[in-house]
Amino acid sequence: MSEINNNLCIVILAGGKGTRFWPLSTSKRPKQFLALTGNKTLLQQTYERIRPLAPPDRIIVLTNLEFVPLVQQQLEELPDCNIIGEPLMRDTAAPVALAAVIARKRFGDCVMAVLPSDHDISPDNELHRTIRAAVSGAAENSMLYTIGINPTFPATGYGYLEKGESLENLDGVKQFKLVRFKEKPDLKSAEEYIRTGKFYWNAGQFVWRSEVILEEIRKYLPLHYSQLAPLADSDCTPEWESELAKRFELVPKISIDYGVMEKTDRLRVVEATYKWNDIGSWSALNEIMESDENDNCIHGKVLAHESKSNMIYSEDPEELIALVNVENMIIVRAGKKTLIIPREEAQAVKKLVEKLTKYEL
Repeated sequence: MSEINNNLCIVILAGGKGTRFWPLSTSKRPKQFLALTGNKTLLQQTYERIRPLAPPDRIIVLTNLEFVPLVQQQLEELPDCNIIGEPLMRDTAAPVALAAVIARKRFGDCVMAVLPSDHDISPDNELHRTIRAAVSGAAENSMLYTIGINPTFPATGYGYLEKGESLENLDGVKQFKLVRFKEKPDLKSAEEYIRTGKFYWNAGQFVWRSEVILEEIRKYLPLHYSQLAPLADSDCTPEWESELAKRFELVPKISIDYGVMEKTDRLRVVEATYKWNDIGSWSALNEIMESDENDNCIHGKVLAHESKSNMIYSEDPEELIALVNVENMIIVRAGKKTLIIPREEAQAVKKLVEKLTKYEL
């Protein structure tokens, strides 16, 4: 078990809609609350993965207000005051700012690790090693740390981080100056990034002191700061929900990347020593789940005859899906809904869901 850091506060962002995993993921139960890769949900896996680093009272989950009961059900160990329900979707800058306000109020100028709730990471001990390295850096200086993932192919669905001058290793973990954030590139640009060897994938994992990130938010997102900082006075009081709703509505929708990280000059990056998968679509499960001899990735009761390179997922263990001479397809059955789509078109599920609103799916 990793040593608990008494100055660390861990923030888990669990407010996404998970539209790329329809029909299993829905607006009422998005992917972070689903057990896609085992018996535990992605949120539970994230919590158990970081639990050795901090006690429950120093772990804060931010989610959509409607999902608070789901978080309470899945993370029973967490105090209710540590589950923050966002009344509106405002991208990532607002929950990051809110978490920093709460962390500073409760724990002073602590170090914060901000992590998404729906990624697959292994092994746990290497995640702990990387986070501890970033924590030691953030505790000693006034820099904002992000964790860079070594790219394994020219992905166009991820943002990138351009590393600069190499700095002294942090407990054996590589550390660099961070030159800039790059948005999701076209294929040619992604291939060039890989060729140079100067770029990491941006996994949206951050480490910083609460006071430092709030200074940068006050500088670059002054409305976020002016509206959310006063909420410290309402923390864990009967006025919390009404005050949060009133102030959150006035905060613009923007990501922490756009709002702060692309503007600040207080940037560092540490190189992840673990394997990472953002589980961004059905096709990504092929990298996590085992495949049969014909490269079929199967969950549930499936008969695949003369079929290969498919992703087949059945929610009901008693419901049979049978395939004959089918290749390179994603087939998902959940409830009374079925998805059939070519594997190379997996990202298009998000666009499909946008057109399904009339069916209330």
